[in-house]
Amino acid sequence: MKTRTEHDLIGYKEVPADAYYGIQTLRAVENFDICGVKLSAYPNFIKGLAMVKWAAAKANNDLNLLTDDVTEAITKACEELIDGKHHDHFPVDMIQGGAGTSTNMNANEVIANRALEILGYQKGEYEHCHPNNHINLSQSTNDAYPTAIKIALMYMNENLVAGLKSLITAFRAKGEEFKDVLKMGRTQLQDAVPMTLGQEFEAWAVNLEEEIERLNQNAKLFLEVNMGATAIGTGINSEPGYSEKCVAHLNEITKLPIVLAGNLIEATPDTGSYVMYSSAVKRLAVKLSKICNDLRLLSSGPRCGLNEINLPKMQPGSSIMPGKVNPVIPEVVNQIAYKVIGNDLTVTFAAEAGQLELNVMEPVLVRAIFESMEMLENGMATLKERCIEGITANVEHCKEMVLNSIGIVTAVNPTLGYEASSRIAKRALAENRSVYDLILEEGLLTKEKLDEILSPERMIKPQKFVEA
Repeated sequence: MKTRTEHDLIGYKEVPADAYYGIQTLRAVENFDICGVKLSAYPNFIKGLAMVKWAAAKANNDLNLLTDDVTEAITKACEELIDGKHHDHFPVDMIQGGAGTSTNMNANEVIANRALEILGYQKGEYEHCHPNNHINLSQSTNDAYPTAIKIALMYMNENLVAGLKSLITAFRAKGEEFKDVLKMGRTQLQDAVPMTLGQEFEAWAVNLEEEIERLNQNAKLFLEVNMGATAIGTGINSEPGYSEKCVAHLNEITKLPIVLAGNLIEATPDTGSYVMYSSAVKRLAVKLSKICNDLRLLSSGPRCGLNEINLPKMQPGSSIMPGKVNPVIPEVVNQIAYKVIGNDLTVTFAAEAGQLELNVMEPVLVRAIFESMEMLENGMATLKERCIEGITANVEHCKEMVLNSIGIVTAVNPTLGYEASSRIAKRALAENRSVYDLILEEGLLTKEKLDEILSPERMIKPQKFVEA
């Protein structure tokens, strides 16, 4: 394998000749074989890094710190990364020591070497375009890295919300399809009062719809960045006016309303926005898991469970029990939720671990949020396409359970009163008979009155009381 020799403050190393990354990236690859998930796994993150470097180069050019030809080469290199090129040259593990320096230098080296080619030089000829002197000019990992993260999270949030909206649409469609399917509602796993299956699915749609606002609201916190803070927020090694120019270029490049933090020393170690957003992601996961619990319960059986709905049959459910089919799609979404909940705890601990003017634990924090978002996006698509859209209702079984339920005594309670209704319910349970038959047998209501009270349309929404 052909190599080129590069050096850093520690010494010299041989870097693959065709690699756009350099010696600092290579050291990080050797040092951090941790989670096995590379920067290249998250295209939006590389896109965010490229946008930050592009905006910084334009700001430095405005201040006459970079020549036009070098700025143009850096711009073209960044545009290529934004278009999805060269991502395989980001081999650094997402979890790393150094507060993200390895990630920042990976981006600096790739952009520098690609810019060198655009300028007509060879990779590694850094005297013409240097990863630190040119690509990282007026920056530190401590402002470039978190800004790139926040840009990536904004784009990832758009994808997550789009997936959530698609799932909500699927639930709402089932709500309409099942609007006339009468069934029993349950509280504490006990028969409660009648409802329609459509009402249940529509309630899930509304429950998830609330999360769109929560996600978007918390994602807006990422619009505040600390570009120009450099090392700790004092702005050392940047010129006056650089921050404002850089943020203005970021707005133009990202098409996002990014603003500069009011106090860069405060903003540099602050990870509160990640904590807030992670909590919103966790809340969505908790709701999805609860809904999947319900789907598993309602489809339990088929002979000895609730069996109100049928989930699509996706695969054989047992290596020993012939004919068994398991609710594998809701199960996998449950497991995704557990991982997201755990990741939120990781974010909390990482945010708390910040010390003085920097939080060095951002890499694990970011990895946790990225993973949660990716898993939820994939999980919601799987739930929609492989479960929700194919659900069918056992209409007659649902109706039969309503008619045989003790719970319908609640519907006659306003007319008969609590004492008489309780007596009927107790007798129905003891004698294994229907509430309907016992009310008629005791002459408490005429058949016409009872049928009016127990009509489906009266039992699923508020109605004026019917007198005996």
